[in-house]
Amino acid sequence: MTAADAAAESDAEARSILERAAAASFPPLHAVHHLLSVGVCVRCIFRMFGAFSHACSCASLTVSVLHSFLEEHDDSAKDGSCSCLSMDEACCSICFGILLPTCHQDEGVAPFEAISRIDIITSMVSQAIQREGYQIGEFSTEISVPAVVAANERAIRLYMKGKYGSENWFKDEIFTQQTMSVKEALRLLIVPSLEKQLGVKHSNNSFRIRLTYTHDDASLKLKSLLPNDSNRKRKAESREGNDTRRNSTYDDKQILTETDTFIHKSLEGIQDQEFCTLFKLPPEKVLKPCQLVISFLRSPIYIGGRYLKLSRNVSQSCWIIDDERMGEASVEEIIKENVCAISRGDGYKFHAAGREDIDVRMLGSGRPFLIEVLNVRSIPTAIEIQQISDKINSSEKKYVRVRNLKLVDNEIWAMMREGESEKQKQYAALIWTSNPLTDDDLQKISVVKDMEIVQNTPVRVLHRRSPLERKRIIHWMEIEKVEGSSNYYLLHLCTQAGTYIKEFVHGDLGRTNPSIGSMLRCRAEILQLDVTDVKMDLLQ
Repeated sequence: MTAADAAAESDAEARSILERAAAASFPPLHAVHHLLSVGVCVRCIFRMFGAFSHACSCASLTVSVLHSFLEEHDDSAKDGSCSCLSMDEACCSICFGILLPTCHQDEGVAPFEAISRIDIITSMVSQAIQREGYQIGEFSTEISVPAVVAANERAIRLYMKGKYGSENWFKDEIFTQQTMSVKEALRLLIVPSLEKQLGVKHSNNSFRIRLTYTHDDASLKLKSLLPNDSNRKRKAESREGNDTRRNSTYDDKQILTETDTFIHKSLEGIQDQEFCTLFKLPPEKVLKPCQLVISFLRSPIYIGGRYLKLSRNVSQSCWIIDDERMGEASVEEIIKENVCAISRGDGYKFHAAGREDIDVRMLGSGRPFLIEVLNVRSIPTAIEIQQISDKINSSEKKYVRVRNLKLVDNEIWAMMREGESEKQKQYAALIWTSNPLTDDDLQKISVVKDMEIVQNTPVRVLHRRSPLERKRIIHWMEIEKVEGSSNYYLLHLCTQAGTYIKEFVHGDLGRTNPSIGSMLRCRAEILQLDVTDVKMDLLQ
């Protein structure tokens, strides 16, 4: 099929829609004339009269087609006296050109070669996806329009009510009912074109195409007409005066975001009578279209597993004090670097089931963790996940190892948080006591079962944690002498999550009670500590 044939078929579809509407006396032609004369586009006219997909999704339903139809079917238009027939396809007074389906064609270009605005947008979307390197199987759409669109639509409805409120067609409430929104109409127009251009289906998918329309001038002007705006201005000026760190670009975006939110909330609280006193009816014709920003967002993905930390000079997360790095590396950075190299996300968040100090090794089956990767360009395959694991585990610097690395859903994150306070942890600690321990002392430690202790926030973390009293359970302990020494012992213990093990050994100046030192009536110090197991039924 040639371009001319396709255009003819599309025009026939548009005329068929108009013929069906005229046969049903819907919408009234004189009302259509009036809406055109105040700058309402053909698509918004059909929206406001309750027409849905059969009209709003037809890209060839343009003002020129409607003009031609009116000339054929309405006597008032045949002599060319109707001012609306000489109008250009300018921006709509309601949608600000968002639903305008066709760009102005250049002089000398045949009608069937006119450029579709929808095709231009879908081409821009496709090019941006390729440029950003996104891999997609399906997509969903998010559309944002300025709040002034809702205000102008309400103004048009109230204006038409004042002019035609006594006529039967208006009394049927077809025109006054809430009908298809601009966002819904645009989605009907653009989704088929996007599916064709991208070669994938539209669905409720994690990959979202965002079309954000803004009209700064109209939004700010409307904001100034709403009540209580002067108070908001004074507050904004005061806020800006007290915060010199904010830059002008951030301020402008923040103000415009607040503007749309404020307009929506304010319009909801204004009755029709007050609305008519505040705003011009009908609204002024629009000369400048909305601006469009295309962006993409994929829901976070989660890669989880268990990590082992084999060094006593590696922190869990990057630790910097006074611009000086503590430790040689961090678990978070090592895992993140390898994950992000394949998934190509905009950012990441590291989540773990608890944490160990920098000088504590994490051994045994490892600690459950998740890497939350934001807005990834590519979702890693099982093979790529294994490559990430192999690369971490084969590193010459044997700082960190991972186990059972895999792609998981976000429910694991909630389960990890819920189970964190319930899990048990096992430790192995090398301790020193000021007195050699007797067999009775060793027995006293080994018979402990589910002993409750009380711990006040340790002195070493008081600068960053609230002073609280915490009750914790020591489930069991075993202790053995270090061969060849009378003051060194290896303590094995299983505790409730959140127990401060170092403080349980030395007592923290009496802030932990009982402690190993108080139980043995001697001074006790911890020299080395390893986590040997984190008992959670996650990421095994």
